[in-house]
Amino acid sequence: MFYSRRSFLKSTAATGLLAAAGGLAMPALSRAASRPVISHGLQSGDVTTNSGMVWTRADRPSKVMFEIATREDFANARRLSPLNALPDSDLTAKRLIENLPADQDIFYRVTLADLNDVNATSEPMVGHFRTAPASRRDIKFVWSGDTAGQGWGIDTSRGGMKIYSTMAKHQPDFFIHSGDTIYADGPVKEEVELKDGTMWKNIVTPEKMKVAETLEEYRGQWKYNMMDENVLALSREVPTFYQWDDHEVLNNWSASKDLTADDRYTEKNIHVLAARAARAFHEMTPISYAPAEPGRVYRKIGYGPMLDVFFLDLRSYRGPNGPAMEETMTETSRILGAEQLAWLKRELVNSKATWKVIACDMPIGLIVWDNWKEQAGAEAVANGDNGPAKGRELEFADLLRFIKTAGINNTVWLTADVHYTAAHYYNPDKAQFQDFEPFWEFVSGPLHAGTFGPNDMDATFGPEVKFVKAPTKEQGANLPPSMGLQFFGIVEIDGATEQLKVRLMDTGDSELYSVTLDPKYA
Repeated sequence: MFYSRRSFLKSTAATGLLAAAGGLAMPALSRAASRPVISHGLQSGDVTTNSGMVWTRADRPSKVMFEIATREDFANARRLSPLNALPDSDLTAKRLIENLPADQDIFYRVTLADLNDVNATSEPMVGHFRTAPASRRDIKFVWSGDTAGQGWGIDTSRGGMKIYSTMAKHQPDFFIHSGDTIYADGPVKEEVELKDGTMWKNIVTPEKMKVAETLEEYRGQWKYNMMDENVLALSREVPTFYQWDDHEVLNNWSASKDLTADDRYTEKNIHVLAARAARAFHEMTPISYAPAEPGRVYRKIGYGPMLDVFFLDLRSYRGPNGPAMEETMTETSRILGAEQLAWLKRELVNSKATWKVIACDMPIGLIVWDNWKEQAGAEAVANGDNGPAKGRELEFADLLRFIKTAGINNTVWLTADVHYTAAHYYNPDKAQFQDFEPFWEFVSGPLHAGTFGPNDMDATFGPEVKFVKAPTKEQGANLPPSMGLQFFGIVEIDGATEQLKVRLMDTGDSELYSVTLDPKYA
């Protein structure tokens, strides 16, 4: 049985936990002032055939009690050992739920008990996810990136972050957030005048009105997004698989980032800022924990026999941003890093899934300048010279050659970052570096941020632009979400044919482009 979104939302609303006004979710009013409150909803993530991560946050130090069930009425509920939500983790708690049946709707119920008065308990809150299948069945998931950027925060009079509700209507198995999950360097003002003369009216918080520098301010960026009812509703129902990019710390950050002249920052050390941001990222999301490297973002999630998803991290291991014109691979020229690249090769070879989806936080062939004003320096992979592979392109040339030589079929790349949507076909016949099999890359976003683009393409890997939707020259740049140019993508894998279909969508749920890919068998 596939669980009805309508019945889930009805049952969740019946708990009376969330008082929402015009798209703004507020902490629930408890029946007694002394009772704890689940302050920022529930999240699940990194779901496999037999496990899933779950997350919540309390309003005070609390014991967090979890029940799980395969029935909506919790008739067969199993109680897990409680966790503690303490100030050192900003009162968040997350855990891995294991030993679950495959392809099963899982309901989890969370209740808090005040550590200073265990008899004072919260109202329960219910979340839901579905485990991955152990056999072939239809799979559907969505992806996009870029939330609350360029000054566009939560305007409740305009419905808040409406694209999250649009995605939820498709009842996806999971949602990939491809990065720029917050804009820690993007303060919002109370009002912004639009070109049509109307006012964009942001909900504001102290943390969201300045750039994030302290750990508490980075945490506040996450809590701001979780004030939006659309975000909370999706998170309660659909697992989110998180990546990160630059704005979780600040724009275009790398080891070479110089904040000396940026008066917004009193903390000038990029390494200190990145460490605080990374801690907040892992505290505020249901991303799984890697004991071998605590804080690691790159990972593989196996989602049944037809799908493996490989999440990359092009931020944590890169060399300093610069011209990226090295002719041989060095630590300076890397963007994946030697260890992550070796991991990806190994996992791709070992994958038995029909489709290998590579979730990459930045596009391969799009030119993203580190210094946009002067059109200089590489922020992403491409260096903009349209020639043989150099700089960061060397790692990707090595990877693409490996995929071809190892006979790895059915790789599809999903990305975001550039704030418009596009479909790219990488054709070795039109490339400067030609030792690879052709593949597709699909770009989506923004979810709720300024719309930009389109960017120029670098010819090194022969990208062909099959579709693009971006602002016109007349429309300009940094378009508000109210213009409707906010985008997400849907991926559907047919359980019978194993065909993979990609659909590029806008916030109004219009299909802009689609393509169906046939699997290639060895």
